[in-house]
Amino acid sequence: MKVNDSATAPSSIAVGGLGLAALGVLAFSFTLPSTVFALDGLDPSVIGLGRAAVAAALAAIALLAVRARLPRGRQWAGLAAVAGGVVFGFPVLTTLALDRGASSAHSAVIVGLLPAMTAVMAVLRAGERPSRAFWLASGAGAAWITGFAFVRGAGHFTTADLLLFAALVACAVGYAEGGRLAREMPGWRVISWALVLVAPITVPLTFWLLATTGPQWTGRAVAGFAYVSLGSMYLGFFAWYAGMAKVGIAQASQVQLTQPILTLLWSGLFLDELIDTTTGLAALGVLVCVALTQRTRVRRAPDSLAGCDTIPHDERVSVTRL
Repeated sequence: MKVNDSATAPSSIAVGGLGLAALGVLAFSFTLPSTVFALDGLDPSVIGLGRAAVAAALAAIALLAVRARLPRGRQWAGLAAVAGGVVFGFPVLTTLALDRGASSAHSAVIVGLLPAMTAVMAVLRAGERPSRAFWLASGAGAAWITGFAFVRGAGHFTTADLLLFAALVACAVGYAEGGRLAREMPGWRVISWALVLVAPITVPLTFWLLATTGPQWTGRAVAGFAYVSLGSMYLGFFAWYAGMAKVGIAQASQVQLTQPILTLLWSGLFLDELIDTTTGLAALGVLVCVALTQRTRVRRAPDSLAGCDTIPHDERVSVTRL
């Protein structure tokens, strides 16, 4: 395969990339309801760290099976950022927010600003350059979500809201950094190496927490913990990072427009949560604002494989493959 061959079917590449991103979003849309299930018998710290420990074991097996080459140089710093955002930051912070009274539906609305935040991080970490219209729409979305949290908090932000906002930023960093690294190595290896990198922390802590928190392995708890460990923490990233590598971080993030709606649907179906008018309007406002950010022009870095100057020529051709 020649490098130029990849330019002969840009439409199919875009469709394939967005399709992969959509699979990732579908997997992630079950995360909040599954976490609520897991909280039925498990301590929040067990859920937040334990999911990473389980996924790390699978990641180590997968990497050994293919004899994956060790990451090089600056890639380790990028993997540390991925781990800090999607292995530690988002799982731990959202679990704590849900444990402190935030409903799955309420959390879905606030996390609904994640596509715009991911695109912001794409500017900072991947050299993508949105237009002024993007920044206006993104700012409007941030104001809308802030107002929603303020109203729901009866004139102040709750601890759960602050935790969710922090989770939002952490996740966006992990998404953008992972999407950048997925231009240099297959997407599944990005999340696998990130999990293995922090396994010396997550695995011992998980065993200690299991021994000291007295978990109750109810059916709901087992089902919820199994999903956030396998689907949310690991397999979902296979498709998500691969999609980002194909079509760009900002463009792939537009698929996340559907995530709040899907999560609201699952919250109603599986948790019997009432989706009231305020929550519905807030979700609609997020969709409008984020849709506007994705309709604006985003210029990618001149070299679509920015940061890959040290990668051998033959590897550049295949970096977007699973």
